[in-house]
Amino acid sequence: MAWIKSSYSTPDGPDCVEVASVTDHILVRDSKNPTGPRLAPAPTTWAAFLPYASGH
Repeated sequence: MAWIKSSYSTPDGPDCVEVASVTDHILVRDSKNPTGPRLAPAPTTWAAFLPYASGH
């Protein structure tokens, strides 16, 4: 599984989000706490969320 850091995150930024795609979910975690809790929305839920999060 490959985690991808948000393009809005900076190396020294306090807020970093990472996502990974698995068979039937999108995993979301805090890069500062990689073993901590994760969100696991369905791909359709994630796709519906992205325009809201990006402001479009």
